[in-house]
Amino acid sequence: MIFRRAIVSELSSNAGAVFTVLFTIVFSVTLVRILGEAAGGKVDNQAVFAIMALSALTSLPLLLSLTLFIAVLITLSRAYRDSEMVVWFASGQSLTAWLRPVLRFALPGVLLVAVLSTVVTPWANGQITESRQRFAQRDDVSRVAPGRFIESSKAERVFFVENVDLEGSTVRNVFVSTRQQGREGVIVAAAGAIETHESGERFLVLSQGRRYEGVPGEAEYRMVEFERYAIRIEARPDAPLEERRARNKTLPELLAAPSPWHEAELLWRIGMPLVALLLSLLAIPLSHTNPRLGRSANLIIAVLVFLLYLTAIQVLQGYVQLQRLSFAVAVWAPHAAVLALLVFLYLRRVYMLGWIPRRWTRALRRLLAGRPAAAAAWGRKP
Repeated sequence: MIFRRAIVSELSSNAGAVFTVLFTIVFSVTLVRILGEAAGGKVDNQAVFAIMALSALTSLPLLLSLTLFIAVLITLSRAYRDSEMVVWFASGQSLTAWLRPVLRFALPGVLLVAVLSTVVTPWANGQITESRQRFAQRDDVSRVAPGRFIESSKAERVFFVENVDLEGSTVRNVFVSTRQQGREGVIVAAAGAIETHESGERFLVLSQGRRYEGVPGEAEYRMVEFERYAIRIEARPDAPLEERRARNKTLPELLAAPSPWHEAELLWRIGMPLVALLLSLLAIPLSHTNPRLGRSANLIIAVLVFLLYLTAIQVLQGYVQLQRLSFAVAVWAPHAAVLALLVFLYLRRVYMLGWIPRRWTRALRRLLAGRPAAAAAWGRKP
């Protein structure tokens, strides 16, 4: 009992360290990506930290599954290297005795992955999509930030302002570059204000400025000084949001409206808790380490198994979306394959079996006994 508690304690400690490293890497990559989008005018500057926090929530199911896998793998590999497993086997304990402490450690994480993948992640994806769509549907002037060049939604105008007062709907020191019907124009003005007409159309009214207009490559340009100049703003404040994608919908919504995209999303949400559980158990036989062969062999195999597992689920998602495979088959096929591999590895470690049954090897050697070249390849004399 004391030894099992020590195992769970070591597993938890390793899991905390692994999760910290993985989350730091993912958080840093997400931060750089979102800051780049904000600098390019694709994300609202005021929503950067909110989107970053929501993006971190969406990555938690995968991070927790990988954390459970690596934590069990590291803990048992250390036990093999320090000869603790020799003592474990010498005391009459089998490799299957590790199932209880590992399950005690992994089950809370598996339940957390289930909650995150079915409830929290869809909500976070919905909030991110809604924030991006609302920002994209704002008018061109409302998207302008001081000191940056912002392109309009139809790439016909480029705005630059020194100061913006969104509450008062005023801008100062304005630069606008336009391109219409092969002619380019540049407008500079000292100030401007947003006005709404009775028809509901909105205009950016500039004051005290100049407008330069001409055709690129030609010397003839026209310059006009003005005291008041109005630019129509393509505002879409009341435009309806696009239909949310399948990954943004809740579990009841996916079940209520079966479709290939909804079934593919269900395949991922149902699969994540199973991935976390099966990988935690699979790490027990994969953690076997032979000190004479080095420490990295089992880690390389473990990483390949993890990547192949997730890739298989994503490939089956694509087949379900294209209606090339039924949901009833895709929902269990990858997990059944990993479960079969799990049982095979346990049997091989518990009963000390080879990769190929010995009777098959003996039968093949008897078959090749009359062939000198083949017999020599098997290490026997003709």
